[in-house]
This record gives sequence, C-alpha cells and structure tokens, in this order.
Amino acid sequence: MNWHLLWRRIIRAAKLETSLYEEIEKDPGSLSQAMIVVVLSAVAAGIGSISKIGIQGIFIGALTGLIGWYVWAMLIYLIGTRLLPESQTHSNLGELLRTIGFSSSPGLIRIFGIVDVFQRLIFSLAAAWMLVAMVIAVKCALDYKSTWRAVGVCLIGWVIQIVLLLILFSFFGGLKPI
Repeated sequence: MNWHLLWRRIIRAAKLETSLYEEIEKDPGSLSQAMIVVVLSAVAAGIGSISKIGIQGIFIGALTGLIGWYVWAMLIYLIGTRLLPESQTHSNLGELLRTIGFSSSPGLIRIFGIVDVFQRLIFSLAAAWMLVAMVIAVKCALDYKSTWRAVGVCLIGWVIQIVLLLILFSFFGGLKPI
C-alpha cells in the first residue's frame, strides 16, 4: 500500500478535484484505498461523536459505513445506468465503489466533532462537503455531461435509501430515543 499516494488522493478528493475522481474511476487497484477512506471517515465520525454514542460507535460506524458504501454504490449504479443514463454512460459497480469511496474524504473532519460545542457545525459542514464530492464522483463514474443529472441520481438514491432504512427500522421496533 502506497500511503503517500493514498493521502495525496484523499486531499485531492476533499479539494473536489474532478481529475482525481476520473483517475480513480480508471484505476481498479484503488478499490482498497477507497475502502480505507470509507473506514477512516466512519471512524472519524465515531470519534467525533464519542461523547454521545460511546466507544462502540466507532466500531458500529465503521461496519455500517462499509455496508452503506456498498449499498449506496449499488443503488447509484442501478439508478444511473438503468433509470437515468445519458447516451455515453458506461460504468460498473467497481468504478462507483472507488469514486464514491473517495467522496467520503471530507468526512475525516468529523473527528473534530469531539469538541462538543462544534460537533453539530462540523458534522453539518462535513455532510454538505461530502454531498458535493458525491455528486462529482457520480458524474465522473457515470460519464455524465450534466451535473444536474448526477444531482438527480443522488437525490433519487437518497430517497430510496431513506425508505429502505425506515422499513429496516420498522422490523427492529422503530427508532428508540438515545
């Protein structure tokens, strides 16, 4: 594992460099790096919210982060290539896993949520930044010309994911207050 290359890519992904997302799309060898980014981002969120969820949140966050990454990539693949493709759209699940994984890079700032006073602000900033990175990642992986189509694919995927989570929570007795 080339750690120097990984950190350079994380920084470029967080800087929203389209060329980085295009590079990762074409590099099948970067899948393990994308997985590391997803885990680091989830661990940062766990550490950043440790005062509210405890130490177990780090491990649960990493596991759910990996599962969510895969499910999200699959949803985006199906929506983007089957429901809303453009004429030049050509993609596969691997390309989406890689680009979407790196779109988690801005989530690393969530570690600073450990300072309770700033937690909500930092998590909100990270969510917005990650959303912009996600749109760029989806646009690149699906070879879209239209940014708005990428936004639409992400929005549809988000709605489907919320519905799936609500169904899942209903099987486990609904949401419980913390």
